[in-house]
Amino acid sequence: MDLTDQIIRLALFEDTCLGDVTTESIFPHPQEKTAIIVAKQDFILAGTDVAKKVFHAVDPSIACKIHFGDSDTIKKNDVIFTITGDIRSLLTAERVALNFLQRLSGIATLTRKFVNALDNPNVRLVDTRKTTPGWRKIEKDAVRAGGGFNHRFALYDGILIKDNHIAAAGSIAAAVFLARSRASHLMKVEVEVCDMSQVQQALDVRADVIMLDNMDIDSMTKAVALIGKRAVVEASGNVSIETLNAIAKTGVDVISCGALTHQAVSVDLSMRID
Repeated sequence: MDLTDQIIRLALFEDTCLGDVTTESIFPHPQEKTAIIVAKQDFILAGTDVAKKVFHAVDPSIACKIHFGDSDTIKKNDVIFTITGDIRSLLTAERVALNFLQRLSGIATLTRKFVNALDNPNVRLVDTRKTTPGWRKIEKDAVRAGGGFNHRFALYDGILIKDNHIAAAGSIAAAVFLARSRASHLMKVEVEVCDMSQVQQALDVRADVIMLDNMDIDSMTKAVALIGKRAVVEASGNVSIETLNAIAKTGVDVISCGALTHQAVSVDLSMRID
């Protein structure tokens, strides 16, 4: 069972652990019905595979026809899914399937707004680890559906030395030395910095990536000039639609934005029995 399957099982257990008393009372016997999932607004679609897995986890015999793919632009009143099966299974799976589709499409939609607003093809917009606990894989998939890119997935797949690592180790140099002495030679080392002195320290230890954290535009511009292509430069903090292009104009290579996941608003969908 992969991570997505585990998330789905937990969500279904949360909603149906003792059954669906309403549906089971009204429909004590199987009845085949068809339902459609309809868009009630315009948005960017994400999470279709997850929603399909929800229906099949409830009842493997349900037939799902998906009319659009992740990353597609959906218009109000578009029919996204047609689902046929036992009415009891359709109604039991409905809310969990819609929750996944609505939330993930909300992330894809917000990400697309940021991507469309970014007027610099040389700058990569990436997400962060500020995701819903347990949903990180599928939320990062939704960011990609919206046209963004992923930062590291978790603590195990990238070295990012942050302010608390530096404080505990004593210095940037000490933290980088300790990380490199134990990590694989294939791992890049990223260092978070907040002022020009720390930028220079990160350069002195040959950090592969330097994250400019919560710096103002003038400071970022000076930091990029000082780094001079000796490291990949990432900007983080205070990133919004309004500040996006000003940050990009400083010459950074990557802009990381936690808002893509933690500020996304779920889109509006409904399931209707045909």
